Amino acid sequence: MHLHISPSLRHVTVLPAKGVREFIKVKVASRRVSYRMVFYSLLFFTFLLRFIFVLTAVDTIDGQTKCSTIGCLQKKLRPSMLGKHLQSTVPEVIYQILEDPSSKYDIPEGSEADIPQTLEDFVSSLKGSNRPDAKTFAIKLKSMVTLLEQRTRKAKIQEYLYRHVASSSIPKQLHCLALRLANEHATNANARLQLPSPELVPALVDNSYFHFVLASDNILAASVVATSLVYNSLHPDNVVIHIITDRKTYSPMQAWFSLHPLTPAVIEVKALHHFDWFAKGKVPVLEAMEKDQRARAQFRGGSSAIVANNTEKPYVIAAKLQAMSPKYNSLMNHVRIYLPEMFPSLNKVVFLDDDLVVQTDLSPLWDIDMNGKVNGAVETCRGGDKFVMSKRFKSYLNFSHPMISKNFDANECAWAYGMNIFDLEAWRNTNISHNYHYWLEENLKSDLSLWQLGTLPPGLIAFHGYVHIIDPFWHI
Repeated sequence: MHLHISPSLRHVTVLPAKGVREFIKVKVASRRVSYRMVFYSLLFFTFLLRFIFVLTAVDTIDGQTKCSTIGCLQKKLRPSMLGKHLQSTVPEVIYQILEDPSSKYDIPEGSEADIPQTLEDFVSSLKGSNRPDAKTFAIKLKSMVTLLEQRTRKAKIQEYLYRHVASSSIPKQLHCLALRLANEHATNANARLQLPSPELVPALVDNSYFHFVLASDNILAASVVATSLVYNSLHPDNVVIHIITDRKTYSPMQAWFSLHPLTPAVIEVKALHHFDWFAKGKVPVLEAMEKDQRARAQFRGGSSAIVANNTEKPYVIAAKLQAMSPKYNSLMNHVRIYLPEMFPSLNKVVFLDDDLVVQTDLSPLWDIDMNGKVNGAVETCRGGDKFVMSKRFKSYLNFSHPMISKNFDANECAWAYGMNIFDLEAWRNTNISHNYHYWLEENLKSDLSLWQLGTLPPGLIAFHGYVHIIDPFWHI
């Protein structure tokens, strides 16, 4: 027999030897369980904190949520979300500091070094304090998350700026391409060849061919589209490409395709002033372009001024950078609305933007049954790329304006306006072009309050109800 004396020394228990061994085993096992619970609790808390930050910060930085990162964090932490009867064990002061919208907790300039940079630094800073109170904990947490949010925002804006610079810059070797081609057109008879050759002119109005339309004042871009289209075609001898450009680019464009023929495809190069209805009639989009030019003046100061704005969401800054592209001030961006007048003898065409590369044979597009619709297009509200494939009507139109909100659904899916099948025969039986001009005029009257820049917003309106959705395979 052995004696067991309790730690309180209030009583003595006599235990058999076997009982002592069992008692010691139970004590050791209990202590191990306690250590494990503490370890797993810390591990869970570490994972939870990382998870919540990633969950809230990314959406907030992109402007996809209506709460700040801190606000989203406290909403996810608040126990009331788990049920009305669950009592919180987290001090209310933590919620108050996390929710506080005032600037008194903002990070002073030059004090970033004093703020924990990682979760490990955060835990270490708390260990260094003698049992920190809840307020100190909350202030440190808010400072760290705010700093990380600022850095993420800065990195996101830098990404958009670099993307804008890369897409807008012209390599030195290509800077004078149009000028050199214009000189070639003036001095080289081979650069002034008729396009297409006389024997191929009948193909321009023959509906048994696959007719593609490309409107561009960018020679290199037009060449990439046309070349990739012909090289990937299974029936290049049945392809007709109608290239429409402006007066100043006509000679260089003709010189390029005269010197670089894409036989056996048929290439036509035509300038806008070659169309009588365009040269003599009133063109509503010209007035819209002048208004657009004034709207673009709000972005004066260039990309540096746009990026320096600390109040704008990164995705708004990205949109403004994109709006600075010369493409949005080009008449070539509007001419697609005149396709029925430009090609009165054709029944169906495929319109291609000049910022794409064709990677497969496009002849199956002519086999798609349009079910009486005018515009065959790919939806852009579903897909893996959230920057490109998350566009709805609310992404382009101002639904705070009553004219927009009462006529359209903000959550209706948008569609791509860069590769479209147009049934010109069905188009001529609609008022699509009239609606396009009407809404352009209304936007001018409202001082661009319906939408600001680009041709997709009026396109979404004009073709509303006339769009046939095609397989997303056709748009990468």
